[in-house]
Amino acid sequence: MYNVRNYLVVLVIALLMALAGCGGAAPEPAASGGGGESNNSGESSSAEEAAEAAPSGETIRQAFGGGPVGGAFQTFANAMSLIIADATPNLELSAEGTGGSGANLRAVNSDDVQYGIVYAGDVYLGGLGQLPEDTTQYTDVRPVASLYGGRVHLVVTAASGIQSVADLEGKRIAPGNAGSGAAIAAERFFTHTGLWDKMTIEYLGYSQAASAMGDGQLDGFWILAAFPNSSVTEATTVTDIKLIDLDTPAKESGFYEAMPFYTPAVLEGGAYEGMPEDVPTFQDAALWVAHKDVPNEIVYNAVKAVFSEEGLQRMIEAHPAAAEMTIDTGINGVPVPLHPGAYQFWQEQGIEIPENIVPES
Repeated sequence: MYNVRNYLVVLVIALLMALAGCGGAAPEPAASGGGGESNNSGESSSAEEAAEAAPSGETIRQAFGGGPVGGAFQTFANAMSLIIADATPNLELSAEGTGGSGANLRAVNSDDVQYGIVYAGDVYLGGLGQLPEDTTQYTDVRPVASLYGGRVHLVVTAASGIQSVADLEGKRIAPGNAGSGAAIAAERFFTHTGLWDKMTIEYLGYSQAASAMGDGQLDGFWILAAFPNSSVTEATTVTDIKLIDLDTPAKESGFYEAMPFYTPAVLEGGAYEGMPEDVPTFQDAALWVAHKDVPNEIVYNAVKAVFSEEGLQRMIEAHPAAAEMTIDTGINGVPVPLHPGAYQFWQEQGIEIPENIVPES
């Protein structure tokens, strides 16, 4: 009997413990302070550090407009997105392939992407509503920094017989993707020189154009990009090429006076197979821009990360044109007021900021 009673007591105790487990006592609340647990040494965990950097603790998702596959815009956007995301807790930043400068101007202005790379000419004329066949005023775009000089290449096949811009009449030319900064610049230049309506225009990306030229489907293609350009190198593997002087007709036609954001430049000889001599051309500044409503602190931290010693080294590893990125040249070619977060950064670097690009108070 005694053994039976002991057995029943043990059974009841076991049942009560099981019921308590099923009911599930509420866990004790985590220690306050950063939303995360502290380790034994008293140091904050990574969750706490993230919460301090972004008080809400919420993930911020942003996008960075790049450009066509294989182009410098996309390479720069990829590298910059990684640098910025690595330096910013709780930020997810994706680099998106786009049509290039014009497409990025529109996407940033509408806040479809928060950052992009846009040529200074498009930023300037877009703000005035003077883009080709587009009177929209894109006034919600704010420059953050100047990245490099986008140099224009007019690449033709040696077999085409084209020796100068005047020889382009009746030829098949690809000015870049429709809506891209390259295509817009080509239309500006060739309209100014009276040739736009006298050529057969094929809108193709750089790599596609190089292949098409090798197949005999094009006489030449136009590039506005960092120097040197991989698609020009690609073209030299499929056909003999020639680079055409663009600076001389630009000067003779008054193009620089009409479009003051373009400046003379040179395509240095030896960069491409079969082109040992320098070729005169012109360039436009490739600008990193942001939507006006991106918080100042986020933009400040982003430009600080990219223009840090480590950030600049990573950029040069991604693309040789990033060697042009320096603190001293960080606002070269910026034609309209900076984003306030970027303005704060450049001020702290001791950079003299022209009055016309100081943000409105």
